[in-house]
Amino acid sequence: MDNPIQFITDHKEQILQTYQELHALAEPSWEEQRTSRYLQEKLSAAGLKIKTHTGHHGFTAEIPGQKKSVIALRADMDALVQEVDGAVIANHSCGHDAHSTMALYTALALKNSGISFEHTVRFIFQPAEELAEGALKMMEEGVLEDVLFLGGVHVRPHMEVPFGQAAPVILHGSSSTIKGVIKGTPAHAARPEEGNNPIEAVSILIQSLQRIRLTGGKKFSIKMTELHSGETSNSIPATARFTLDIRAEANETMEDLLTKAKHIIERTAALTETVIDYESVGYSPAAIKNESAVRIAQQAIGSVLGEENTAGPCVSQGAEDFHFYTWKTPHIAATMIGLGCDLRPGLHHPQMSFNTEALIYGAKILTELLVRADQEMEEKPL
Repeated sequence: MDNPIQFITDHKEQILQTYQELHALAEPSWEEQRTSRYLQEKLSAAGLKIKTHTGHHGFTAEIPGQKKSVIALRADMDALVQEVDGAVIANHSCGHDAHSTMALYTALALKNSGISFEHTVRFIFQPAEELAEGALKMMEEGVLEDVLFLGGVHVRPHMEVPFGQAAPVILHGSSSTIKGVIKGTPAHAARPEEGNNPIEAVSILIQSLQRIRLTGGKKFSIKMTELHSGETSNSIPATARFTLDIRAEANETMEDLLTKAKHIIERTAALTETVIDYESVGYSPAAIKNESAVRIAQQAIGSVLGEENTAGPCVSQGAEDFHFYTWKTPHIAATMIGLGCDLRPGLHHPQMSFNTEALIYGAKILTELLVRADQEMEEKPL
């Protein structure tokens, strides 16, 4: 029987090469065809059982265990679409190519080890994380069937988790978006009394949103991030189109915030005698901390990096659709590891880069995570 951790060490150059190849493949959400095929070919060649789905490029790969129950690891595959050096392209500035690389070599290391697993080991390669849609789609198609434990990983900016360290849990907040159109009455700018200016309604809406207060010191933000109205300097426009970005540290806080925001929008419409059509889109839930999963992750990180390099919880203002898995199925013990990798300037920055040496100890941590989860998980989550 081969040591899976040693397998990672022995395949360092291949891991770094795989990362570069996946980085070059960068494909938008729901268009991850080449990325998916690349990963499937390597996993299938190693003898893992592949299951694909109709209508998208997400898939799972499995190592059979003695039991039907499952321990699982999730990775995302899609890239952002953003402007890079003047061109709008698909760009891996969120690290999904790194996540897929580490999950791939975790699977290869465990398969090569010949370990007789108590549970089936499932690797979930998910599309469309950037749209907060991929996890929900994969759940619809049964990827969490029989799952007791679910792990994930995300590379972290240098100010959150230092290089050479890892956090056993990332506490992402909840996020949501409200998109709306304010319908006023157009008129010549010289005769404003004949119209109803939707831009003025926007100004009232912004001021009202800024006055939102929540009890108990709950952390949140609500801000207008898009506003489009008017085409000429001498006309009052008929409409104004806006977008609100909403963030909250907990799911309950988000529910309260959305209720207040919708009340303010409707009150603004009544006050300004406009019509405001709006909808909530792009919701992502906050992380739900599972102590059992976090403990297993702490042990895995400590085994690979030492206890002194096991960071505390990584608190992030960003969002992650991994948390749909736990929000919808809270009985599953799950956690997302935050990998310190000297990532700069930051996630989603078009020039994001990190120290790829972190891929090696990241894959080792994920390998150790699944080995320990297989040993510790019972038919009912701990």
